[in-house]
Amino acid sequence: MAVELAIISESGQNNGKITLYVVLSCMMAAMGGVIFGYDIGITGGVTSMEPFLKKFFHKVYLKKADVKVSNYCVFDSQLLTSFTSSLYVAGLVTSFFASYITRAFGRKPSIIAGGAAFLAGTALGGAAFNVYMLILGRLLLGVGVGFANQAVPLYLSEMALPRLRGATNNGFQLSIGIGALSANLINYGTEKIQVGWGWRISLAMAAVPASVLTLGALFLPETPNSLIQRSQDHQKAKLLLQRIRGTEDVQAELDDLVKASSPSKPSQKSCKLILKGRYRPQLVMAIAIPFFQQVTGINVIAFYAPLLFRTIGLGESASLLSAVMTGVVGTGSTFISMFIVDKLGRRTLFMIGGIQMFASQCIVGGIMAFHLKDHGGLSKGYSFVVLVMICTYVAGFGWSWGPLGWLVPSEIFPLEIRSAGQSITVAVSFIFTFIVAQTFLYMLCHFRSGIFFFFGGWVVVMTIFVYYFLPETKNVPLEQMEKVWQEHRFWKRIVGEMNDRQHKDENLRGAEEFDNRKTRVDEHTAKEQDVKQEQNITLELERIFSFTHFTKE
Repeated sequence: MAVELAIISESGQNNGKITLYVVLSCMMAAMGGVIFGYDIGITGGVTSMEPFLKKFFHKVYLKKADVKVSNYCVFDSQLLTSFTSSLYVAGLVTSFFASYITRAFGRKPSIIAGGAAFLAGTALGGAAFNVYMLILGRLLLGVGVGFANQAVPLYLSEMALPRLRGATNNGFQLSIGIGALSANLINYGTEKIQVGWGWRISLAMAAVPASVLTLGALFLPETPNSLIQRSQDHQKAKLLLQRIRGTEDVQAELDDLVKASSPSKPSQKSCKLILKGRYRPQLVMAIAIPFFQQVTGINVIAFYAPLLFRTIGLGESASLLSAVMTGVVGTGSTFISMFIVDKLGRRTLFMIGGIQMFASQCIVGGIMAFHLKDHGGLSKGYSFVVLVMICTYVAGFGWSWGPLGWLVPSEIFPLEIRSAGQSITVAVSFIFTFIVAQTFLYMLCHFRSGIFFFFGGWVVVMTIFVYYFLPETKNVPLEQMEKVWQEHRFWKRIVGEMNDRQHKDENLRGAEEFDNRKTRVDEHTAKEQDVKQEQNITLELERIFSFTHFTKE
């Protein structure tokens, strides 16, 4: 029996305890978020270090010393942005392969593959002697992140108690924040190394979380959902459920899992299945939520925070320290969200975060528009206000679109399309992360302060979208999630029409089957009557023949 960390929860399907076994398993799996966050944080730091720029991006290094170049355009380099965004191209391609592996072989193998690929990419990046080797390492890092982002959110959602699923899954975003904060602290330290190879330490230190993830994942249990989906061994799944729930009374949850998995058995092509009308709400969310998460603009803050702070006039060391501060705020706000997401609900946090991000982006954009010219920097007072507003923005993201952008997609899909749905979510996220990362420095050069109003406009759009189209999912078991769409004021019409059409089709098929069965019965009855008639004729002929023979005698 697993060690208990909390009291018994709700009765019925939700009966269970928070066990040490689940806590340790989820902590280990969440290391997949640490490697992702570390890469996000380390990238922005090393690209602001002068020895790194001098070795790999010499043109950018020379532009910094050119007084004729605008503050907004110093770091405008397609090669520099390619270094950042190449990871997301590899992650995008990998996500489709990861979907198949996650569905066919389980969540655990995908996590192991992600850690191993990231470890290999770290070795190449830390030892790079030219830009091609550097980008090849980034591509391997992308493979690792692609596998991790596919499997880890599913793993956390499936291992969690329904009433604590939000807090458990938010651990993924918390891990991303911890990884980014760790990277910012390491960058701040390695930047002070005088000999000029501090960036190598920053890149190579990613091997620490990657090694922990790869080795630790070998000891992870598979999720009960995956066991039932891939095999008929319900007894093994039941024993695992009893261990992770800390109670013998798991039959209700097991029955729900078996029932939910039954549609997924006949059709292995879940990518085709998700295109059916009955899954229209889930497909829309699988595309919209990761798209909106990226156009909040958060990743440009994460990638380029040190560059952005240098743009407004801060020095190299001060810009890295400011990035550390935003990392602390982001991690802290995500930690807070773990305690309130299952109480306030997903929609409330989306609303609060949206308003907070919009207001802070408008203030930052306004200050830069009126006070940051092409040359020179901001005064200390305005620089402080910009830093505070960016921290406010990061906090708003940290308890809304950051964790919820991973939580909601991981919990809305039925088991038969869960792997395909998560694959679409990860792929869309990578596509728009790549686009934003690749274009931000160019947009900053040409839009200048307008870039903040651009992302602020998208925040308004996504907040309205959530208000009208996203149902509340807190405390709803994964196996009963379809009910929230059937009861939603907008989606119930679409899902209802699809269900009615499906029922009509089923009734038509049933009527046809009944008619066919009736026809077969009638044909069988007619054949039996023909056989009986033939038998009667034969018997009559035999009797006549016997009587005639007897008369002759």
